[in-house]
This record gives sequence, C-alpha cells and structure tokens, in this order.
Amino acid sequence: MKKIADKLVIEQLQQRIMSMQGNSKPSEQQLPVGLGQLETAFPGKVFPRAAIHEFMSVSSQQAACTSGFISVILGKLMQHNGICIWISTKPRRALFPPALTGFGVEPHRILFVDTGKPRQTLWALEEALKCNAVTAVVGELNELDFNESRRLQLAVEQSRVTGFIHRFRPKNTGAVACVSRWKITSLPSITPDGLPGIGFPRWHVELLKVKNGMPCEWQVEWCSKLGLKYIIQTDHLINASKTA
Repeated sequence: MKKIADKLVIEQLQQRIMSMQGNSKPSEQQLPVGLGQLETAFPGKVFPRAAIHEFMSVSSQQAACTSGFISVILGKLMQHNGICIWISTKPRRALFPPALTGFGVEPHRILFVDTGKPRQTLWALEEALKCNAVTAVVGELNELDFNESRRLQLAVEQSRVTGFIHRFRPKNTGAVACVSRWKITSLPSITPDGLPGIGFPRWHVELLKVKNGMPCEWQVEWCSKLGLKYIIQTDHLINASKTA
C-alpha cells in the first residue's frame, strides 16, 4: 500500500511540475492529439497543448514542409470547430489556404493576419495567444529571444492556447522558453505500385529539443485519408550539437 501511495504522490508532483513549466493541464494530458508514435516522445506520451512549439527552417523548401506538418497538427487540434490565427510578416507568407483541406484543416476556420514589420508580428502574436477563444496560433517570424519567448509562454499558460512559432532563416538559434524545437525536411515521395506521378508528402521530422521528454526523429508519410504513416523511427537521442 505504501508503494502505491508513494507512486500517486510522485505522479501528482510530476503533473504539477509539468503544468508550471508550460505543459498541458493534467486533464488534457490524458487526451492524445492523435499523432501516433510521435506523441511518445513527450511527457505522459501526449503532445503538449497550452504550450509554445518552435519550428526552424533554413530554406523555402523546408518552410513549405514545416507549414504542411504544422497544418497536420492543427487539423488534429481543430477537429471540434476550433479556430486558428495565422500571423505573418509581409511578404513572407506563401501558404495557399485551399491546400489546407489536404491536411484536415478547413481554411475558413483560420484568420490570416499579415503585418508590415517583425515587431508588429510579435505584438500581434502575443495578443492572439492571450485570446482563449481560439484553439491555436501560428506565428511566422525570423528572430525570437528568450525574453520574448517567455512572454509568449506566459500568455498560453493563462489562455490554454497552443502556439506554433515558425522561424525562417533565423540568425540567432539560442535557447528560448518554448516546450519543443523541431526541424522538418522533405523526403522523396513514392507512388503506389511504382506508377508515374507524385506520391503523398513524406517528411523527415526531427524533434531536436523537448522539455521533460526525449528528442527523437521519424520518417513519415501524410495521407489525408489514412493520416500519418510512420516509415522509420529513431529511438536514440539526437546529438545535442545538432542545430536547425
């Protein structure tokens, strides 16, 4: 009986610590988003909501893959009439809204905001993350320092909104207060039965850093009817010197 009681105490302490560090509420942690194996890398084996996730891209090709992968996650989070705000700095946004339907996202449920300057983007991003009427917020910008990221994290801890920061060719890749850091790159697609044409999107997904979890990497294929198909998963820790 004492061992059971000790285990319960430890689990309660872990839940409190994860909540204080920006992970989801205990009730939310028990509800997987629906991303399959990918979620096993996170505490409680659940993708953290009410947190900020950082994505890094160094080329237009990587940026397109990253937008696609973020859209897959949005499709899971917004299943029950969720609303998203997508904020970009002109002329960076190159997303084609109708294409979102292929990732399970209804374009009319996303409010696109294009600002004229990076500082305006950061301000709009912080204000959007404070709004508990939305499910998620995506912000496209280049630079983000620790203090700025900490303000964003504090905002979602109050609103319980999930935030995605997509940084394109950042000059500074130092530590920020985000729960995770990702890098998404493209892989050659394969057509069914070797037929000519273009197959489903394939990505190399790298979870470079994750708070209280295990960095990992996967090769996945996305199909709108079947969801994420895991081709290869690497269960070892990613080299800490690896950068985005």
